[in-house]
Amino acid sequence: MTNTTLKLLAQQLQLSISTVSRALKDHPDISASTKAKVNALAQSMDYEPNAYAIQLRTQNSKILGVIVPAISNLFYDSFIAAIEEESRNNGYALMILQSSHNPENELNNLKIFRQNRVSGVFACLSSSSENLEVYQKMNDRDIPVVFFDIVPKDNRFTKVRMADERSAIMAAENIIKRNAKKVLAIFGDDNLSITQKRKAAFQKFLQDFAPKIHCSYVHAANTKEAEDLMKKFATKTQKIDTVFCMTDEILIGVMRTIQELQLKIPSDIGVISISNGFIPNLYYPRISYVETSGHELGKLAFVQMMANMKGGKTLTELTVETKFIAGGSM
Repeated sequence: MTNTTLKLLAQQLQLSISTVSRALKDHPDISASTKAKVNALAQSMDYEPNAYAIQLRTQNSKILGVIVPAISNLFYDSFIAAIEEESRNNGYALMILQSSHNPENELNNLKIFRQNRVSGVFACLSSSSENLEVYQKMNDRDIPVVFFDIVPKDNRFTKVRMADERSAIMAAENIIKRNAKKVLAIFGDDNLSITQKRKAAFQKFLQDFAPKIHCSYVHAANTKEAEDLMKKFATKTQKIDTVFCMTDEILIGVMRTIQELQLKIPSDIGVISISNGFIPNLYYPRISYVETSGHELGKLAFVQMMANMKGGKTLTELTVETKFIAGGSM
């Protein structure tokens, strides 16, 4: 089947190609009757503009790039859903790539974005990211970058993230309310800024307001590591009475051990997590958690992207507030 082109439409209507093109763009120089004829024929022949040609001419692909460490992560899943909805409503499409926490993959993803002339990039850093200059070059090429969730310390960039310090403090507050005596706090990859911020705030709050609580601070990069750490601490002579999980991934590992050891929640052990909300509700009793909304973060990131694309390139760091959701685990 032959693709319908401007040339074919022009031949059918015995008009010039430029007249057909301007009619389809609703140009004021073209009469209403001509516009009606052109649009009617274009619709009947399923005419679609050549997106690649438009991209070359305008240098705007109407595509936004998204880099996430893992697409399967529920937090990033809800972030992407929010970005996709806003993009669709504003005439953009998404190109979503994952880095798998590999800096080389991250660089290759950026290369793919440049080759496809994306209009902007939403980027969540991998745990080993060091080369920020490649992102600066994107900005220099008028391809704005908005970092989200795991963001750089560098103040040259636009960043949107959860209120990480506040979320950790809210978890610590509820641990104190439980009258916990021996706590295991499992944080994520200690190379990540998000981990460093949450741990520092959590640790300081306990030291300032509950110095008698004995808290062991450990790190788990994945569910299996969290499971092993929980097993190690839960089987000690002086058993922990409360566990804090910095992420859903850590919570899953912790709950595997709790179920394996047949510990009762909350009488044997209390559990609290920072979460997007889905995983804590899979257990009984429901796990108490500090909610970090990927959906709200996505909405804020899109607003910042639109502002940057319109020339409002104010380099700033914005946060989305969190809230405590009580379950039956504390």
